[in-house]
Amino acid sequence: MTLGQFLSILRARTPGALLVLLLCIAAALGTSLLLPKKYTARAAVIVDVKSPDPIAGIVLTGMMSPGYMATQVDVITSERVARRVVGLLRLGESRDWRAAWQAAGVGGDFETWAIETLQRELDVRPSRESNVLNIEFSAADPDTAARVANAFVQAFIDTSVDLRVEPARRYSSFFDERARQQRDALEAAQAKLSAYHQSRGITASDERLDVENARLAELSSQLVALQALSAETGSRDAQARSAGDQLSDVLANPLVAGLKADLARQEARLQEIGARLGERHPQVLEAQASIDELRRRLAAETRRVTGSLGINHSIARAREAEVRSALEAQRSRVLALKKQRDELAVLQRDVEQAQRAYDTISARGMQTSLESQSSQTNIAPLSPASPPTQPSSPRLVLNTVLGAFVGLLLGIATALLRELLDRRVRSAQDLVQALDLPVLGVMLRPAGGALTARRQRLALQRRLLGPAARARGA
Repeated sequence: MTLGQFLSILRARTPGALLVLLLCIAAALGTSLLLPKKYTARAAVIVDVKSPDPIAGIVLTGMMSPGYMATQVDVITSERVARRVVGLLRLGESRDWRAAWQAAGVGGDFETWAIETLQRELDVRPSRESNVLNIEFSAADPDTAARVANAFVQAFIDTSVDLRVEPARRYSSFFDERARQQRDALEAAQAKLSAYHQSRGITASDERLDVENARLAELSSQLVALQALSAETGSRDAQARSAGDQLSDVLANPLVAGLKADLARQEARLQEIGARLGERHPQVLEAQASIDELRRRLAAETRRVTGSLGINHSIARAREAEVRSALEAQRSRVLALKKQRDELAVLQRDVEQAQRAYDTISARGMQTSLESQSSQTNIAPLSPASPPTQPSSPRLVLNTVLGAFVGLLLGIATALLRELLDRRVRSAQDLVQALDLPVLGVMLRPAGGALTARRQRLALQRRLLGPAARARGA
């Protein structure tokens, strides 16, 4: 079908199409006038996503996500908020709502029906590129629409507070229990540390260990000195046993020196009188006896001096053994103190770890306790709803325009349908398509339409036939 054929069909079926158009417009007008009027009240709230949390002191990153505003829309339209609205408005005590529920004749309880009704008439629209949420509610009464819209704002704020507080309350009870357990663990660790102090008699372990370490160092230095002295006395004792008369102690002894001097004088006198008097002379024998006595006394004095060296060596070795034994005992005492200090350090670390854990849990529990008692929220009313002065539906102009548009479409469809049921030749193209034969000529329609052509024919007949024809024509 070409555009010309389509226009010719519409021109021929214009009355029917206009009738359908007028019927649709009338139906839209009648329906709009018969439908009950509804009033829509609008309230606005603002959601603050940039201010820090008043307790934590940080900006929650979840509020900056693109889906945060969509989540708030879902919260407003949720059953929990609607149930709170039912409670705030006391719809269960309203006779009008009770009567409407009974007239609806639906199953279930009143609260469920009221929640579904509120959700059905609620519309939440977030503003573009802003943090404002527009809450709209439609009702037959403008005051009811405003009251319900404001109730949804209040219920949304209360629900947002509950959603923040309820997890904090659960966490607060959890942290309280954990704090009690950690406090018991801390007290047990402190009791164990105190018992260890009492059992070991420890008052200041570090000072005691420092004193014992100093004593150990002193004993070590004494042992080194005694070992050197013992080595010296040992070498002198060995020398005394092999060549005692050559020792410096023997040589430096005044008695030994005096005996040696007396012995030298007696030997010189013996040689003098022996050469003069002979070997058997009483004076020679007396001098020989005196020399023997001096030698015996010199040997005895030498043995006494060398013997004192052996005694000194024995004393040095005994003192070395005593100091060595004391050193070993002191070393054992220091090792025991170090072991006690290590055990004490373990117990102290247990106490410190328990204390840190208790402090951390206590601080977190305090924060959650504050959060559980907080009534602050990041949502604030921006503009309350007021009773609307004009109904939001039905929209007479919009419904009329829609009825005209639908009527126009139905009129065109009706014209096409009638044309299909009653097909007529309206142009030369229709003849060509129907007969598949070429068109030899076309008789043009006179200007002015069919009425003008008839008038022209009548005028021609009057001119040709005269008065009789004019009379017949009249």
